[in-house]
Amino acid sequence: MKIIMRAALMAVVLGLVTGAHPPPAAAAASTASSVPAPPIVPAPSSAPSTPVVPGTHARTITMPSFNWLVKEKWDRPYLLHVPKRRKAGHPPPLVIALHGGLDDSTYIQKQSGLDAVSERHGFVVAYPDGFLRTWNAGGCCWFARLAGVDDVAFIDQLITTLIKEKLADPRRIYLTGFSNGGGLAYKYVCERPDRVAAIGVVSGALATLCPSRPKVSLLAFHGTDDFSVPYNGGGNLDFNVKVPFLPVQAVVDIWRRLAELPALTRTYFERAATHCKTTGRGASRTEVALCTVTGGGHEWPVRTKTAGVDGSEMLWSFFATHPRSSAPAKP
Repeated sequence: MKIIMRAALMAVVLGLVTGAHPPPAAAAASTASSVPAPPIVPAPSSAPSTPVVPGTHARTITMPSFNWLVKEKWDRPYLLHVPKRRKAGHPPPLVIALHGGLDDSTYIQKQSGLDAVSERHGFVVAYPDGFLRTWNAGGCCWFARLAGVDDVAFIDQLITTLIKEKLADPRRIYLTGFSNGGGLAYKYVCERPDRVAAIGVVSGALATLCPSRPKVSLLAFHGTDDFSVPYNGGGNLDFNVKVPFLPVQAVVDIWRRLAELPALTRTYFERAATHCKTTGRGASRTEVALCTVTGGGHEWPVRTKTAGVDGSEMLWSFFATHPRSSAPAKP
């Protein structure tokens, strides 16, 4: 099923795009999951004039054209989960969850179980959709990269929209992503270092240069037996980019050096096959932590699989203790 799906989508993109350029830096990406998800039915793109009620809503944001493939403005869909439990009179924290390559918003909503965590702790979750189920993370991935889609601008507009609707506290905005989505989380912070407080990357890697030297907290999960984004590096960033992934430890070292943090020598968490190390907090109150899942594959960490932990609950615990010290900059 997965092979057929990839072949069909490859035929589509090869009919649209005739060439591509190598990435500016070596490191990261994503592959598909084999479980298809139903399509999203977009809601009107204009912001609602009345408060958004609790529940999950299908919405869109109108974005400008990005190249000859899309000549007019286009509506980009996302799901928005608003919990019943919210602190009255205060905008809630926002978590933006980015799906893996060839997945979609509905898939990561189920894969991560973030809605249930949202209901327990009172934060809003947004699940945006990538172009043909992919994100442009720099050196990866697939259709979004080949078409030159500006996914950073899309996330910018999503954050701005939800802040205006008082559905996001500017000091408590977080990104998490699986695989290709994790690569976009890295890319977004590299280009917008002052907009989010922390990121959580699951089975993803860095696929872009990062000249801004962001000081943004990171919690990463990665399995030692990941077949798509190898823990020790290798493979290829994309189907036509013969540049290997960096080892996970090398990516985490890059991130903590950008934040001027020491090596990850302190124990952060230990349970079952999940072993986490941290830098501790630096002068800017940022922290970088890596959770290595021994024997873990290309999957979201859950209690019923190899990790033996609730990765989404761990991500929220990390996010909740790492707000920004000041309001983020505007895009």
